[in-house]
Amino acid sequence: MFKFLVQRLATIIPTLFFVSILIFGLQQLLPGDPATALAGEDHDPNVIAYLRAKFHLDEPVYMRYFYWARGVLHGDLGESVRIQKPVTDLILEKLPVTVQLASMAIVIAIVFGVSAGILSAVKKDTAWDYAANVFALWGLSTPNFWLGILLIMLFAVKLGWLPASGYVSPFEDLKGNLAAMIMPAFVLGNSFAAVLMRHTRSAMLQVLSADYVRTARAKGLEERVVVLKHALRNALVPVITLGALGFGELLGGTVLTETVFSIPGFGKLIVDAVFNRDYSVVQGVVLFTATVYITLNLLADLAYFLVNPRMRG
Repeated sequence: MFKFLVQRLATIIPTLFFVSILIFGLQQLLPGDPATALAGEDHDPNVIAYLRAKFHLDEPVYMRYFYWARGVLHGDLGESVRIQKPVTDLILEKLPVTVQLASMAIVIAIVFGVSAGILSAVKKDTAWDYAANVFALWGLSTPNFWLGILLIMLFAVKLGWLPASGYVSPFEDLKGNLAAMIMPAFVLGNSFAAVLMRHTRSAMLQVLSADYVRTARAKGLEERVVVLKHALRNALVPVITLGALGFGELLGGTVLTETVFSIPGFGKLIVDAVFNRDYSVVQGVVLFTATVYITLNLLADLAYFLVNPRMRG
């Protein structure tokens, strides 16, 4: 276990290093001069010179990366030039919103995706199997922004059951919070549920044809026990890994959904930062998201290591 963890950590550190270079490098390729954009409409030369010196824009790119990376290693992701607030504080402020949205989406995806995958495998080549595959195809081919607009038109505009947009803290109004988050959570969970369904179905079909499952049936065990206790337990091993990685993708893939539903999370934060050329915020949010995704990848590997006895041997 310890050796496995050390091996994985040895690959994570250089990965984060190259990710940081990529994030910083791509940021430098954006058109326009940050100092000129931040100086306002007057473009005062003194203000531009001050901004260049403050953000090291008059120094080589490798030196600017050095200053930024040094701050990151000390927990300083920079400061938002528009809001005049540390990027770390902005992340901690927006993180609970996106984590709640991603958590609700992953729960919806697991409930619908895993259930549909089990049903499809157990009822192979029946109407239930075809219906589950249609559900998966619909989930994979439906754009999130389009589905979000349709849900707003139906449940907010026509029926008036849910708010069209906005966000309410669960500590202020739990019912209002759930009402505001259920539609965007369903939009995000819809496509991932389709992915989980396909993987669960494939894993279940493979496990159901295994010798130990046939032995369990030969012993006279109920089909429900065979499916849930013997087959599903082993089929969920790859699904656990996929679920952990999917949660990381949901954390970083909420841009369109949060924009459509006006939710103040990571997605809206980075969109506003791009439009305002708030480069420190863009770099900080992207690096934080990449770090979370890599960490979840490590946790998925550890979970797979723990539930798969062959890897421990």
